[in-house]
Amino acid sequence: MLKEKVKQLASQIQEEVIAIRRHLHANPELSFHEYETSKFVKSELDKLGISYEAKADTGILAIIKGDKPSDSVIALRGDMDALPILEANDVPYKSKNEGVMHACGHDVHTSSLLGAALILSKVKSQFGGTVKLLFQPAEEKLPGGASLMIKEGVLENPKPNAVIGQHVMPLIDAGKVGFRAGKYMASTDELYVTVKGKGGHGAQPQQNIDPVVITAHIIVALQQIVSRIADPKLPSVLSFGKVIANGATNVIPNEVYMEGTFRTLDETWRAEAHKRMKKMAEGIAESMGGSCDFNIMNGYPFLINEENLTNQVRGFAEDYLGEENVLDLDIWMAAEDFAYYSQVADACFYRLGIRNEERGITSSVHTPTFDIDEKALETSTGLMAYIALKRLGN
Repeated sequence: MLKEKVKQLASQIQEEVIAIRRHLHANPELSFHEYETSKFVKSELDKLGISYEAKADTGILAIIKGDKPSDSVIALRGDMDALPILEANDVPYKSKNEGVMHACGHDVHTSSLLGAALILSKVKSQFGGTVKLLFQPAEEKLPGGASLMIKEGVLENPKPNAVIGQHVMPLIDAGKVGFRAGKYMASTDELYVTVKGKGGHGAQPQQNIDPVVITAHIIVALQQIVSRIADPKLPSVLSFGKVIANGATNVIPNEVYMEGTFRTLDETWRAEAHKRMKKMAEGIAESMGGSCDFNIMNGYPFLINEENLTNQVRGFAEDYLGEENVLDLDIWMAAEDFAYYSQVADACFYRLGIRNEERGITSSVHTPTFDIDEKALETSTGLMAYIALKRLGN
């Protein structure tokens, strides 16, 4: 049977996939700078005889066609970039690029996609259809590699009827996966705000226009965007994590600078919230004698898992791993540029468990101690290949 064949191959190539993952982990590269990573992936594809072409500079579109006749097409995505984090793990595959680390598991995603490609290349004679492999740069940095890959036509000629992605999840044990149909991850926008007043001596506030007080009013008032204006049934988050008022105990500064993020799960409300935030902040500042430059950098859209596709893929996962190893996920207010694929095609983005409490592998993503139970790689490679084969109708 197909399932047994895929499982057998996933087991046979596990050490090879682990070696690939460790190479990638030891040689991380930041967003839009994945040049050596891209060369390495291409060399692995060359070994398999898989054709490919460069996309979005460091990205790669590879194609595997089954030998049987079929017009069905599916796309599998793996991102390749790392984060500006100094790794604290003491492991043989620790990052050699000081200050850069695969702390979000993109080394897992890339090695898993290469592993799935290896499996698919070994069973070409047994399936029909086309598998597009999207090795994507720059998930971690705006405008996001996914948007650039799409602009360069990776979802055209031929157009896939499904785009599948997976992402590590430290909260889930290795060997398990998680799914959520429908709206899953939030849009993300970056807020850059400068509140201007008139600085002076702290003992003479009547002679100044205090931008610190104005900023305080703005921060508190803007929370009404979430608590009083947004539909209570629609998740929204507004947070400011950086506020700089470069004065002193007795010095009121001329201006205050702050940065924040706005996230939600509806594009219409997202656009409306942008207008309301800007109008409210500028109005408060003006009413208090100051001014406000409220700039919004649009980030990734919200991610939606097409329900029919996701339910079908979940069924494939239950068949491959057993129902007890397939979990339900809640809405996740973090963001992912896989959302771009989900906005233009039927898409499914699921979570791969990598946790092992007995071995102390519990650290969150984006931390210096993030690591994985590498047994998860057997799950990730086999499941992704199996999903592709089943979705293609084999």
